[in-house]
Amino acid sequence: MSWNFDQIKNDVTAKVAGAASLEALEAVRLQYLGKKGLVADIYAALPKASADEKKAIGKGANEVKTLAEALVEARRKALSAERSKAEALDVTLPGVGHGWGTRHLIDQTLIEICDVFERMGFVIQRGPEIESEFNNFTALNIPLDHPARDSFDTFYVDQKDPTAEGRYLLLRSQTSPVQMRVMQKNKPPLAVIVPGRVYRPDAVDASHSFMFHQIEGLLVDKKVTFADLKGLLTAFCKKFFGDDVKMRFRPHYFPFTEPSAEVDIQSNIFKGKAGKWLEILGCGMVHPKVFEHAGYPSGEYTGLAFGMGVERIAMLKHGIGDIRTFAENDVRFLRQF
Repeated sequence: MSWNFDQIKNDVTAKVAGAASLEALEAVRLQYLGKKGLVADIYAALPKASADEKKAIGKGANEVKTLAEALVEARRKALSAERSKAEALDVTLPGVGHGWGTRHLIDQTLIEICDVFERMGFVIQRGPEIESEFNNFTALNIPLDHPARDSFDTFYVDQKDPTAEGRYLLLRSQTSPVQMRVMQKNKPPLAVIVPGRVYRPDAVDASHSFMFHQIEGLLVDKKVTFADLKGLLTAFCKKFFGDDVKMRFRPHYFPFTEPSAEVDIQSNIFKGKAGKWLEILGCGMVHPKVFEHAGYPSGEYTGLAFGMGVERIAMLKHGIGDIRTFAENDVRFLRQF
């Protein structure tokens, strides 16, 4: 009565490792550790063995049992983990869709406004956000003693202006400096629309921010009149706000235009503000001093210019009461547009 326990151990190790499923592993376990398994048969033969055989057989049976139990338990854990992973991914189930991202509402509004003017023949131009005092102020007929040049109203940067001794560059406070850049490089006729970020050291509240977006428009040619300006802006407002929009032009003052005006509108699309006059942009005829700084011959050309705040128009059109909402990145807000 003898068993080759080394061979049995090798067989157990191979069969447990080869079990590809929990069911196959259970069959191996029963073959060696079950009530009618090999280990049980060995133990049952012990009473018939001699004293010397009992010692060797008992030791070998215990080693086989201990090894088989450890191998079966380790393999069971591995197969259970694989099954759980496979069951977690049921390839027969329909896929879960992921929502598409969208452009930010400010970007949507900016593109929509520019698209209206592009359809009327305007060309988009962009300029740097760090500007010289000449382009941001002097070329736009804003005098040296104007309060807008003060550091309380303009962000100056720690970089000297290479074109003006003792002066510093600044973060542009309006998109108007691009007018000068365009006119210095191009002769009329020209029609450009300039979108971009601008900066002013305003305290942040529901209607003010230190950084916001503007869109500037400029059209220069011979015999451009204020009637052209009114017709252009009327066409824009009807396209953007609807045919039922009402408009009025109020006299105003801007250093870079003369005459100047602000435009108010009434529209039923404004939530909670239907019937109210709301200011949306400033405009006017380009001041002769601006043409002089651009190097255009005196009296040869006339032009119109206008500018609007993108945040303000988006707030009016969509009934948004706080400008800070645009920068909070709240997906509940962003998903509405």
